[in-house]
Amino acid sequence: MDKATIGGLVVAVGGITAGLLIEGGNLGQILQPTAAMIVFGGTIGAVLIQFPLPIFLSAAKSLGQVLMDKEHNPETLITEMVVYANKARRDGIVSLDSDLPKIKEPFLKKSLMLAVDGTEPQELRKMMDLETENQAEREENIPKVFESAGGFSPTIGIIGAVLGLIQVMQHLDKIDEVGRGIAVAFVATIYGVGAANIIFLPAAGKLKIRIRQQQIVREMMLEGVVSILEGMNPRMLETKLRGYFEQAPNQDGAKENAVSGNPLVESTMEENSTQ
Repeated sequence: MDKATIGGLVVAVGGITAGLLIEGGNLGQILQPTAAMIVFGGTIGAVLIQFPLPIFLSAAKSLGQVLMDKEHNPETLITEMVVYANKARRDGIVSLDSDLPKIKEPFLKKSLMLAVDGTEPQELRKMMDLETENQAEREENIPKVFESAGGFSPTIGIIGAVLGLIQVMQHLDKIDEVGRGIAVAFVATIYGVGAANIIFLPAAGKLKIRIRQQQIVREMMLEGVVSILEGMNPRMLETKLRGYFEQAPNQDGAKENAVSGNPLVESTMEENSTQ
């Protein structure tokens, strides 16, 4: 779980709820299913009008990236690339063909497959750069969905408030219920503004960060594969790949984790130690 996201939701919702209770209110005053239906239903409908269905569904699936931190471990990736470089330098690039089925990352697997098949470094870079650009363009639409939702929901909340006020105005003869009706009407505005500033806009910002992190990882993988194909020294390769990450974790601990979690790394290090 992403501690920042969970902690932020707890602090935001907790702070608002605490302020309400301190002022003498109660949760029943803002728990209005009809207001929630108007705001979220209207917002989803407006977003569907703006974006094609596949983009909307991709954005819905990406919510897991906001709550879950599945970031690649840079040290693990660098260690794997160095292992591949050592093996390719010792036994030739074709020797990596036996490792392809073990690779779970599709981008890395495709890049190494092209390298093993004899693709020239420049052509490999062009092909994978094109794929990276196309994928980045598709990914950039996902935060835009949440940004649009953050723009629509406050306005839909105002619509809900106006609808509530219309109902109140039709019953001015019951003056005792007018005040309560007006208070209920403005709950939709709270839902709209709250959803925009606590859910939609923050989610868009975090997804932009996640997407950029994934792009950096793909760039690092491509540079690693091209460097292996060009016969770069594994030590130089390791130094080169570290430049893609601003902060690397503790190298000793991270290397131990990378080795213990990767059979290929373990076997290669055992071979090196015996030699």
